[in-house]
Amino acid sequence: MNSNEEKIRAAIAEEAGEWFVANDEGPLDARDSAALAAWFKVSPVHIEEFLGVSAVARDLKQARTDPQYSLEAILARARAEDAGSVRQLWPRAIGAVRGRPFGGWFPATVAMAACALLSVGLLLRWNLRLTEHRAAPDRMTELHFETRHGEQLTRRLADNSVLHLNTDSAVSIRYSNSERVVMLKSGQATFEVAHEAHRAFWVQAGSAEIKDLGTQFDVRLEQGATVVTVVDGRVAVGPRSSSQNHALRLIELSADQQIRVAQGVWPATPVAVDAKRTTAWLHRQIVFDHEPLERVAAEYNRYSAKPIEIATPALRNLQISGVFATDDTDAFIAFLRSLKGVRVEVTATRIRVSGE
Repeated sequence: MNSNEEKIRAAIAEEAGEWFVANDEGPLDARDSAALAAWFKVSPVHIEEFLGVSAVARDLKQARTDPQYSLEAILARARAEDAGSVRQLWPRAIGAVRGRPFGGWFPATVAMAACALLSVGLLLRWNLRLTEHRAAPDRMTELHFETRHGEQLTRRLADNSVLHLNTDSAVSIRYSNSERVVMLKSGQATFEVAHEAHRAFWVQAGSAEIKDLGTQFDVRLEQGATVVTVVDGRVAVGPRSSSQNHALRLIELSADQQIRVAQGVWPATPVAVDAKRTTAWLHRQIVFDHEPLERVAAEYNRYSAKPIEIATPALRNLQISGVFATDDTDAFIAFLRSLKGVRVEVTATRIRVSGE
């Protein structure tokens, strides 16, 4: 298991613990029950982690009935023993369970581990005479995904959001208890966000920041600007800023709207687009409607192992329309050769387009 998979597994385990606590506090309402069922259906790993949390909780409850591990017994040991003797509890735990079958040693080990942790906590409290409650730190999980030239990647994240990465792209994802932040470092990504009222979903990309309002949207870094396209739902977009009032500068976009954010240029005006055309890359396609050949070549070069080179300047503004597969070079070459007055030469390293 690589480091990213371990971090995803840890995030799933944390969610499993939160669901267990919510369910243990009382019956879930209809909405939460449906949400838990949907969470289970995402992956067998979700079910496995939930059952693991349940098993640990069961064993701890059983351990509490053993007089040896009662709170009174732990308090007595904590007062009598110093920190050094507490550290010796672990060897005793190992010795106590050595040679016992799985069904017997697992509850005992869990119970002894709990006793050790509780004893250390009590000693620290008494020795340092702490009188104020300190909140648990906001735990953070960080992941990193990237694609090489011509590659694409799809990943379902721990919160059930889905990340799609286009060619030559890289993202870092930081999940904490209070927010979810994605940093698009290069390339292009589409996000299908699982909305959570208590955890905002932010994307930082180039000179822009995007806040999810329950949606699917596409973000692309190109030519010194950040292009945001909404496929479904709504997003709020603004320039990246350290200002406390940056939220006041956000502009809302809805489905089939796009905005381009450049450094030092704000506010920007949303425009109407065909979002399906913008995200055609999800189906390994690129779509053009009377676009200059120079732009078509630049887009195709994002995926092709052999770059297209336009040798005749007059051809750069030749208007092109069509739907092309990003992974079918031969078909695209055949299309170029069908154009009147166009000559295509394929070498070992490039596709050279010139006039006849």
